[in-house]
Amino acid sequence: MSTAILETRGLNRSFGAVTAARDLNVRIDTGEVVGVIGSNGAGKTTFINMVTGYLPPSSGEILFEGRSIVGQKPRQIIRSGMTRSFQVAQLFPELTVLDNLLIALVAAEGPRPSFFGGLRSRERIRRADEILDEFGVVRYRDTVVRTVPQGARKLVDIAMALIGKPRMLLLDEPTSGVSVEEKFPLMDTVMAAVRQHGVTVLFVEHDMEIVERYVSRVLAFYSGEIISDGQPAAVFADSRVQELVIGHGHGHVTPASQRSAA
Repeated sequence: MSTAILETRGLNRSFGAVTAARDLNVRIDTGEVVGVIGSNGAGKTTFINMVTGYLPPSSGEILFEGRSIVGQKPRQIIRSGMTRSFQVAQLFPELTVLDNLLIALVAAEGPRPSFFGGLRSRERIRRADEILDEFGVVRYRDTVVRTVPQGARKLVDIAMALIGKPRMLLLDEPTSGVSVEEKFPLMDTVMAAVRQHGVTVLFVEHDMEIVERYVSRVLAFYSGEIISDGQPAAVFADSRVQELVIGHGHGHVTPASQRSAA
């Protein structure tokens, strides 16, 4: 029987008279790869921010591995085993890629990390080089982040999110700002890494081709509610999703089986 890693029960969030999330009941099982879709303002980011501790819910419950995390700060949630990356990579732009990873490695060592031997200890550098190689960005090792291409920056940011060996990873638009040529190689690299680490994944994405190719399940948001939850083909075929989500600038999504037969 599948085990739930994340559950929300009756989750609500209001900003004054505006309801940004309404009665969200979500169960994500260990090992799933779940995509979150919806037009701007649909409630996707509000949901992610509540789950990761950046925004308190107005009411409702959030359970991670069966334990309530409502009221916990983002750092506490990270240490419990759930982490995230952001739409804009959260890196130190004036430092090298290597130094960014070394800082993340130190932060992952515990609430009181030791700098004994300095930031650039032999073991930390060895581990950072392994991570850079795993994510295919080792050529940017000694490059200042602000000069690194957007796709590589995204990979470094996601690599840093995995350093603490989380059991669940939330990605906020991982292909945003990435060129058409880069998006599939980037996601292939990310998904290979999360499979290797056995991480459950939930990611927000506007690119329907990315969602269709990489997820096993889709949550479609509209006006603070989940209007469809299921396998990609079923969700994309839902008339409400086609009208209220896909119709907002995405165009019609043709299932892969039909595209290959054409």
